[in-house]
This record gives sequence, C-alpha cells and structure tokens, in this order.
Amino acid sequence: MRASFLRGARDGVPICLGYVSVAFVFGMMCVESGLSPLMAALISMTNLTSAGQFAGLTLLLANAPLFEIGVTTLVINLRYTLMSLSLSQKVDARMTTLQRALLSFGNTDEVFAVCMQQKGPVTAPYLAGLVLCVYAGWAGGTILGATVAGALPEMVRSALGLAIYGMFLAIIVPPARKVRPVLFAVLLSAAVSSLFYYAPILRELSRGWVIILCAVGVSALMAWKFPVPAEVRDEPAGEEEAP
Repeated sequence: MRASFLRGARDGVPICLGYVSVAFVFGMMCVESGLSPLMAALISMTNLTSAGQFAGLTLLLANAPLFEIGVTTLVINLRYTLMSLSLSQKVDARMTTLQRALLSFGNTDEVFAVCMQQKGPVTAPYLAGLVLCVYAGWAGGTILGATVAGALPEMVRSALGLAIYGMFLAIIVPPARKVRPVLFAVLLSAAVSSLFYYAPILRELSRGWVIILCAVGVSALMAWKFPVPAEVRDEPAGEEEAP
C-alpha cells in the first residue's frame, strides 16, 4: 500500500510542477484584483479546475450574478463527468464508494491521462498519492503567487500575467496541428467569440453567457459533424491487448 502511494506521488510530480506555475499566476491575479491571499488560497483549496477558476474569477470581479457564475463553471467543468465515468471502469473494484467520492475531487485532465496509461486497475493508494501530489502543487502555487505578488516589480507581474495565455496555447496547438476536427473547433470557437465581442447587439451579453453559448454551441456542432466512431467509443478505456 505504501509503495503504491509513493508511486502515485512520484507520477504526480511532473503534473505538480506544471500546476505550480499556473496556480502562481492565479494567486497573483486574485491579489491584483483585490482579493485577499486567504481568499485566493481558499478558492484553490476547494476547487481544482484551472480554467473554471480563471473564468469564475473573471465573472466574480465583473459582479456577475451567482447563477451566471454557477452555470459558466458547470459548463466548463462538465468534461470531468465524462472523465470520471471512464475512470470508474479503470479503478480497482475493491475501491469503496467513499474512496471514489473523495478521490474524484482530484480527477483533473492530467490525472485522468496518467491513470488511463497505467497497466492494470488503478488502486486507491496509488490514486491518493497522485491526487495529493497534484493538489499540493495547485494549492501551494496559488498561496505562493498570492503571497509574493505584492513584492514583485510591476514589469514582472505583467509578464507573469501572460502565462495563462501561454498555457492555453500549449494545450490547444499540439492537438490542433495533428487532428483536423480539433483545429476546426478552435477556429470556430475563436470566430464565434469574436462575433459576440464585435457584433453591436451580441456584445451586450455578459462574458459568462458568451462562454456558455460558445462552449455549448461549438460542442454540439462538433458532436454532430465529427462524431466519435463507434469502434473507438465502445473500446474499453485503458484496457491492454492480450499478448
């Protein structure tokens, strides 16, 4: 059990290091926007959603209604439902319902990818080590960014503010270069977002509803035009081929 936990923590180190830099920017943005370091820390310690947190922070600072913030973050984070359903077929059958509920809190995109690459079932100790390591990076990075933000020069703070855009580019560019439907989705999303920004009537919509409409509309269109082939959809996730 201890060895499995440590192996999970070791596999989580690369994710942890990546999260520290992004969470650092989030913590810094919170403080720069007027939130206290404690509030920034509490947001990241009770959420592990990255894009959802940045969107929620933007809407919060814009005094958006709570309903709008809730719907926006729900739409952004709906992908975790599908990932959790897939991961539930990969975890050890001996994992209890309570363990599944607690560990599902840390099921991020990167954690899901690491788990699905494992040979055999994912045990509770392994997943606990992986999630705790990743959680430490996200929460710790936020606390660090919120704490030292005021001590950094304005030039450095402005430069670090660009890190979130670099993160998004790093996420979308590689798959967009390899998979044409992904490229189409990225370009269509940018076009629709620009339409809402520049069109005289559409630009009156709040940022939260723009995110919701863009995400739902583009996702629905992509699911209709580029459905996942049945043989890929029905293939058991993470199952190894027989030797």
